[in-house]
Amino acid sequence: MYRSRFQQLGVALITTFAACHALAQRNQSLPAQVNGQVRYAKGGAPVDRALVRLESFGGGIVNEMTDRTGKFRFSGLVPDQYTVTVRASGFREFQQHVDLRTNNSEYVVCQLMADNSAKPEARSSPFGLVNANVPPAAQTEFEKAESAITSDKKEKVQEGITHLEKAVAIYPKFLEAQLRLGTAYMDLQQWQKAEQALRKTLEIDPNAANASFALGEVYLRQKNYDQGEKALQDGLAIEPRSPQAHLALARVYWERVAGVKDEAQWRPPLEKSYREVNQALQLNANLAAAHLLKGNLLFKVRRVEDALHEFEAYLRLDPNGQFAEPTRALAEKIKKALAQQKP
Repeated sequence: MYRSRFQQLGVALITTFAACHALAQRNQSLPAQVNGQVRYAKGGAPVDRALVRLESFGGGIVNEMTDRTGKFRFSGLVPDQYTVTVRASGFREFQQHVDLRTNNSEYVVCQLMADNSAKPEARSSPFGLVNANVPPAAQTEFEKAESAITSDKKEKVQEGITHLEKAVAIYPKFLEAQLRLGTAYMDLQQWQKAEQALRKTLEIDPNAANASFALGEVYLRQKNYDQGEKALQDGLAIEPRSPQAHLALARVYWERVAGVKDEAQWRPPLEKSYREVNQALQLNANLAAAHLLKGNLLFKVRRVEDALHEFEAYLRLDPNGQFAEPTRALAEKIKKALAQQKP
C-alpha cells in the first residue's frame, strides 16, 4: 500500500531499542489500544493530519496525527480511562471518553462540526473551513486533489498534484493547498519541488508548524542537515509535543556524523540525538522508529544489553517492518554473545 510521507516519517534508519514509560506507569497484562477516524461532519471527507490527543486519567498525554484517510491509532496502552480530544481551527472541539479497564480496544468515530462562532471571513466546504479570499475555482481544484490523494494510490497522487498546482496558480496564497502540494511531492520523493512548495507555505504562514516539520524531513532526505535542524527547531518552537518531529531532529544529528571515526567529533551530535529520541519516546513510547534509532545510539557507545532491549522493543512494535529482519538477526547475535560471556 502506498503510504503518505507523514506515515513514513522517521523510518529511514537501520537498527535498534528501550521502552520509555507508557501513559500511566502500572502493571498490565494485555496491552490495549484506541483506534479511530476523523471526518468532516459536512460532506464526510476524512481529515488528513488532524491532531489527536490521548490523555489518561492516571496522567500522561500522547499526540498523534491522522493519516490521509483520517485514521489514527494509539497502541500499547495500559488499562485505564482515557480522553480522546480532536481540535481543528474553525471547528468545535471533539472529546470522547473511553474505558480500557474492561475492554482491550475501543474505536472512536469523530465528526468535526463547524464552529458557529468562527470568523465570518471563512466559509465551509466538504474538506473543512476555507478562507473566503480563496476563489471558488481554486477551492474546487483543491477538493478534486483531496479526493484523488486520499485514494492511497500512487498514480492518484500525481493526479492530485495536478489539481493542487492549478489551485495555487489561481490563488498563490492558498495555505492549505500549498502545504498539501508539498507533502504530495514528498510522497513521490520529488524533494526539490516539495521544498519549494513548503517554503511558500511558510511564507504565507510562518507559524505553520507542520510545514516546518515536513521541510525538515525534506532537508534530511537531501542531506542538508543544517537547514533540516533549523526547520525542525522552528516547528518545535511552535508545537513542542510532536514525537515525529523530535525523532526527525534526532535523525538529523545521527546522520550528520555517519561515518565519522573521531569520537571527539561524533559524540556531541549523538548526545543531542539521544536527547531528542528520548523526548520522542516520552511523547509516544510506542514509536517503533524511535526505539530503532535509540538502539543505534546505544550500540554505538557499546551499551549492548540496553541495545538488545531496544531491538526487542522495536520488533515487538513493528514485527514486519522494513528493518525487522536485519534487526532480528542482530538481536540474535547479541544474545549469543552475551550468553557466551556468562560464567
